[in-house]
Amino acid sequence: MSDRPRIRVGVIEDHPLYRSAVARVLSEAADIELGAVADSVGSYAAFHEPADGVVVLDLKLRGVTDAAAVQKVVALGQRVLIVSAHAGQDEVLRAISAGARGYLSKDADGADILRAVREIAAGGTYVSPTLASFLLNAQRGVKNVLSDRERQVLSLVAAGERDADIAEAMSISVRTVRSYLERIRDKTGRRRRPELTRLAIEEGIS
Repeated sequence: MSDRPRIRVGVIEDHPLYRSAVARVLSEAADIELGAVADSVGSYAAFHEPADGVVVLDLKLRGVTDAAAVQKVVALGQRVLIVSAHAGQDEVLRAISAGARGYLSKDADGADILRAVREIAAGGTYVSPTLASFLLNAQRGVKNVLSDRERQVLSLVAAGERDADIAEAMSISVRTVRSYLERIRDKTGRRRRPELTRLAIEEGIS
């Protein structure tokens, strides 16, 4: 038998049946030690789990949810594997940008979850082949991902314009500008204005 320490894995999932099923799959693996099992990020945090484990996290939870849930669990010192019924491009990119090390849809079977957990525990990342295409598309250049209007907004952000200035330059409302910015952030994974400026420079958008 290997002398390597077992991988400590927690579960944060608000659906009782699915939570139990995932916990059972993990507990039956010889190389895994089941950690805290909770229905919310807040409940999980109360267990004060040792850092550097892996947490199987659903995105749609009560309380802290979505990318904020990922960030909170990462801040607790854990590596995050998302297993979610919500597996659209925006959700995947947002979760990875927030610090998740892996992403599976709930179509994944127990073997997929164990494979992902082991890869993440070893310092790698794991995204199912279907979802990996979203990341590849995002990395092929935002010119192919963003609309003409979104590229125009990004260009004005890079020029240092404020939302109100962008709205005036494009003859649209500030609310519409912010809607464009949110879509740009979702598509590119870049959240802060300096990151968007750097992205525009990298992609030659001006």
